[in-house]
Amino acid sequence: MSDDTKQVGSPDRDRINLSEDYEVRYWTGALGVSEEQLREAVAAVGPTAEAVRRHLGK
Repeated sequence: MSDDTKQVGSPDRDRINLSEDYEVRYWTGALGVSEEQLREAVAAVGPTAEAVRRHLGK
């Protein structure tokens, strides 16, 4: 299913989608972690960027 361009806001930007390579690249760079660290953090606390940042101490 494609993104609904009529729905704007932050819910999509606030979540880390590990199924998309470009998102994994973005978040590993933005958080300064390896892909493995990112995946472990998401597994531990869920896909919200705020929770992952807290978990990683960022």
